[in-house]
Amino acid sequence: MGIAVAAGMDSLSERASMMREALQKSQTITDNVVTILGSFDSRLSALETAMRPTQIRTHAIRKAHENIDKSLKSAEVILAHFDLSRQAEAKILKGPHEDLEGYLGAIDQLRSNIRFFSSNKNFRNSDGVINAANTLLAKAISKLEDEFKQRLNSYSKPIEPDRLFDGLPNALRPSPGSPGNQGDAGGKATSHSHSDHQNIDLETAVYTPPTLIPPRIMPLLHDLAKQMVRAGHQQQLLRIYKETRSLVLEESLQKLGVEKLSKDDVQKMQWEVLEAKIGNWIHFMRIAVKLLFAGERKVCDQMFEGFDSLSDQCFAEVTASSVSVLLSFGEAIARSKRSPEKLFVLLDMYEIMRELHSEIETIFKGKACTEIRESALGLTKRLAQTAQETFGDFEEAVEKDATKTSVLDGTVHPLTSYVINYVKFLFDYQSTLKQLFQEFETGDEKGSQLASVTMRIMQALQTNLDGKSKQYKDPALTHLFLMNNIHYMVRSVRRSEAKDLLGDDWVQRHRRIVQQHANQYKRNAWQKILQCLSIQGLTSSGGGSSVGDGGNSSGVSRALVKDRFKIFNMQFEELHQRQSQWTVPDTELRESLRLAVAEVLLPAYRSFLKRFGPLVESGKNPQKYVKYTAEDLERMLGEFFEGKNLSEPKR
Repeated sequence: MGIAVAAGMDSLSERASMMREALQKSQTITDNVVTILGSFDSRLSALETAMRPTQIRTHAIRKAHENIDKSLKSAEVILAHFDLSRQAEAKILKGPHEDLEGYLGAIDQLRSNIRFFSSNKNFRNSDGVINAANTLLAKAISKLEDEFKQRLNSYSKPIEPDRLFDGLPNALRPSPGSPGNQGDAGGKATSHSHSDHQNIDLETAVYTPPTLIPPRIMPLLHDLAKQMVRAGHQQQLLRIYKETRSLVLEESLQKLGVEKLSKDDVQKMQWEVLEAKIGNWIHFMRIAVKLLFAGERKVCDQMFEGFDSLSDQCFAEVTASSVSVLLSFGEAIARSKRSPEKLFVLLDMYEIMRELHSEIETIFKGKACTEIRESALGLTKRLAQTAQETFGDFEEAVEKDATKTSVLDGTVHPLTSYVINYVKFLFDYQSTLKQLFQEFETGDEKGSQLASVTMRIMQALQTNLDGKSKQYKDPALTHLFLMNNIHYMVRSVRRSEAKDLLGDDWVQRHRRIVQQHANQYKRNAWQKILQCLSIQGLTSSGGGSSVGDGGNSSGVSRALVKDRFKIFNMQFEELHQRQSQWTVPDTELRESLRLAVAEVLLPAYRSFLKRFGPLVESGKNPQKYVKYTAEDLERMLGEFFEGKNLSEPKR
C-alpha cells in the first residue's frame, strides 16, 4: 500500500513540473506576440500619415465633380426656363384671338418663370430677366382685358320678353295673342287677378331662369377673369363687367316694359293708367327677381368662382341700377296721396314683396348687397304702413261720406254696394292682411284685427246710411231705403267669408233690423189707407140716406160709405203710382214685402166690400165707387217696388 502511494505522488509531481514548463512557454509566446503587434501599430500609424494627403486630394476631386454636375443641371433648368419664356413670349405676342387657351397657358408659364428667377437671385442676370418678364406680363394682361371685354360683349345680349315668359309657371304666362306676349313696350304681360294668383301654389311653382351667357363660354370667361384678378386688376375687371352686364339688364327690363317713373310722374297719372302700371310692376318684379336677377347671380357665381366677395360686389354693382328703377316705382306709390281705391294695389304690392323676400335675401347675399336688401325690406314695410293708414282713411271716409248722390226709389245706395264689394275683396287678402297687421300689432290683437276692422267699416256704413235716409220726406221710403241697404249688407255677408269673421250673432242682429224697418214701412205706408176700411165713423148722425133693415150695414150712411170707397180708391191709386216707382231689388225680399202688405190689406178690403159693397151697388153709378175687386188690388200690388218710370205702360 505504501509503494502505491509513493508511486502516485511521483506521478503528480511530474505532471506539475510539466504544467510549469508549459506555462512558461506560453508566457514567452505571449510576450513575443505583444512585441510583434506593437511593431505593426507603429508601422500602420506611419502608413496612415503617409496616405492622408492622397485622401484629401481624392475628396476634393470628388466634390469638384459633384459641383460640376450641379452647375450643369442648374444651367439646364435655367436654359429650360429661358426656352419656355421664349415660347410664352411668342404666344403672347400673337395675342389671345387665335388660341385663347394657349395664351392663358403662356401667361401661367410667364408667371412661373418670374417666380423661378425671383427665387434664384444668385443668377447674375436674374433682375433683368424678371423685369423683362413683368413688362411682357403687363402687356399680356392688357390684351387679356381687351379680350375679356370683347368676348363678354359678344355674348351679352338683352333677353327678349318671350324667353323670360318661358321661365314662368304656366299659370303666370301671358295668353297667346295678348299684348304682353308680343313683348310690346306696354309690358302688359298679364292681367291675372288677385284671386287667380290665390289659385297658384306659389310655394311649389317652378321658375326657370334663362341662360344669359352660353355655358360653353363660361369656363373661358372664368379663366380670363381669374388671370385679371391674379394680376391685381380687380377694379378693371369690375368696371368692364359692370359696364357690359348692367346695360344688358336695363335693356332687358326696357324690352319687358319697365319704365323709369318719378314720384311726380306717378302723381300726375290718371288712376286707370296707374292701376294698370301697378299690375305690370307686380309682374315685372316677379320676373326680374326670380328670372333675370337669378340668372345674373348664376353668371356672377360661375365667372368669379373662388372669389366670393368679388362675385357679390360685381352682382351688386351690375343690378343696382335695375333694382333702383323697380323699387323707386314702388316707393312712389307707397308715398303717393292715399285713397281707398289704392288699398288693393297696395296689398298686391305688399304681397309680391313678401313673396320675393326669401329670394331677395338669397340672391342678393353678401355684404356688398346689404343696401339692396335693406331697400327691398324698407319698401315692404312702407307698403304695409301705407296700406294700414289707407284702412283708417277708408273707415273714416265711409262714415263721413257726404256725396249728394240720392236714390229716389229707395234702392241700394251706390255707397253700400261700393263698401260691401270693398269688404268682399278684402277677404281675398285674408292671409295678407293678417301678415300686414302683424307688422304693427302684438299679442292677442293679431288674430282679431281683421274682424275688428270689418265691423268698424260696417258700422260706419250704417251710420252714414242713417244720415242719408233722413233726406226722404216720406217716412215709408226712409224705412224702405234702410231695409234695402241693410238687407243687402246681410245677404252679402252671409254669402261670403265675412260671415265666419263677423259671426252668426251679427247676421241675426241685422236680420232683425231689416224686419224692423219692413214693419215700420208697412205702418207708415198703409196705416192711413187701412183706416178707410174701418167701420168707425160710418154711422149716420142725421141727414143723408141710410139703411135700417137690421142687416150688417144697419145704421150706416150710404154717403159716408161712398166717401170711404172714394177716398180708398184715391189713396190706393196714389200709393200704386208712387210705390211702383220705388225699388226693392232683391226678388225674395220684394215678394215677401208684397205678401206682408197683401196679408193686411186684402182681408180688410174683402171684409169691407162684402159688408158695405151692396149698399153702394144698390145706388146710382156703383162702379164709380167700387172700382176694384180684391183680385184687382192683388194684381196691382204685384206692380209695387218694380222701380217703374211714370212713362211705362201699366201692366
